[in-house]
Amino acid sequence: MTAVAGLKEIFTKNLRTSGIYIAFVAIVGLFTVLTDGMLLSPGNLTNIILQYSYILILAIGMVIVIIGGHIDLSVGSVVALTGATSAIVVIKHGQPWWVGILAALAVGLLVGVWQGFWVAYVGIPAFIVTLAGMLLFRGMTLQVLDNISLSPFPSEYQKVANGFLNGFLGGNGFDVFTLVIAGIALVGFAVSQFRTRQGRIRYKQTVEAMPLFITKLVLVAAVVMAFAYQLSKSRGLPIVLIILGVLIIAYTIITTKTVFGRHVYAIGGNLSAAQLSGVKVKQVNFWIFVNMGFLSAIAGVVYSSRSNGAQPSAGNMFELDAIAAAFIGGASTTGGVGRVTGAMIGALIMAVMTNGMSIMGIDQSVQQMVKGLVLLLAVAFDIFNKRRAGAAR
Repeated sequence: MTAVAGLKEIFTKNLRTSGIYIAFVAIVGLFTVLTDGMLLSPGNLTNIILQYSYILILAIGMVIVIIGGHIDLSVGSVVALTGATSAIVVIKHGQPWWVGILAALAVGLLVGVWQGFWVAYVGIPAFIVTLAGMLLFRGMTLQVLDNISLSPFPSEYQKVANGFLNGFLGGNGFDVFTLVIAGIALVGFAVSQFRTRQGRIRYKQTVEAMPLFITKLVLVAAVVMAFAYQLSKSRGLPIVLIILGVLIIAYTIITTKTVFGRHVYAIGGNLSAAQLSGVKVKQVNFWIFVNMGFLSAIAGVVYSSRSNGAQPSAGNMFELDAIAAAFIGGASTTGGVGRVTGAMIGALIMAVMTNGMSIMGIDQSVQQMVKGLVLLLAVAFDIFNKRRAGAAR
């Protein structure tokens, strides 16, 4: 297979997956021009990571929920509740910062167990359970905080979302440590891609030609190192980016390499076939929501750390941003389709659009309309692809 033929097959085989990366590059390019380069400035790139990290974390869990054929409307309220729990433990009762984090994670897991039970074992649709959860956990947040905000957190807690790792290896005008970490990550990515390619060859699956494969790796390396260099010129490597990177790697492995991940796709793709194949549907659905509660708690810790406090209105509308990120990133409205990396790109598209429009001084109401249209077009594109595939068969 020639490089041209391989490239054509990649685009025709999965237009939605390929198109999202093209759309992301186009949107970044557009807003870079419209903001006179401010979008890609070192300080602004750092701010994008800090400001939208919790949405990226929520999008990881949300795409798994959607792949399984469900939806979760409660994650914003869970972010508020877990952040409030941490604030009560640390600020009000004077416990160490890490005790607050553990308390928040415990509450997130309990929320996941609660919602997973009603969805998996009672059989109530996730839409209803999580809609009830959105109201229930928001009310609990108001009760816990007594309708007032709590702040500030200790400096150690604030570093979760606002801290940086830098200066370990020196550098003149940039942080060498940030570039070294990026380089190590790229080596791991290249090895993983090569092993995946070899596995597909062993199973006689179609792979792109080696020149195209190398070109893809070089392009990824160039983009990542350029991004890392910009971060290194600002404040170095954000701690929250390390947390996010670990979560992305872990959940990519979970969804693509584990039995649980395959069962989630099977349930979302064809529930009857999954049941006939011996998939323990109730258990899988239960753990999908436990996992969502866990990730919502992490997002709650990050958000409360970023805002240096807990507010009754925290997490408002976060669930819509996470759902939009999953759908824009390639998840299907009917389940069974989606990827963690796609959800990350979808979340970054939302982040770049919001940040770019804010730099341009565009009114908040217009920003909401633009994001709504983007989500609508993403879902329309999903439906178009399904009809096109059905017609081809």
